[in-house]
Amino acid sequence: MKARPIEQFQPTLPWWRVPTAWMVFGGPALVVVASFATFGLALHGRDRPLLEAGSAEQGATTDAMQARNHAASPARR
Repeated sequence: MKARPIEQFQPTLPWWRVPTAWMVFGGPALVVVASFATFGLALHGRDRPLLEAGSAEQGATTDAMQARNHAASPARR
């Protein structure tokens, strides 16, 4: 088998012309951007704290009791 002369080889492409390079670098970069967007949403949409300490406990038990009573009640016809 004869070796080809150097002039017959195709020139290599720069890294930004190779689609695989965009997947390798673009995927993690997209994840970083999405994490900052999620962090911004978490800061902007956070719930306000309750002012009374007892209202949180009372509200949680009230909701649980309503769900329990609804599940135990017979079906309406």
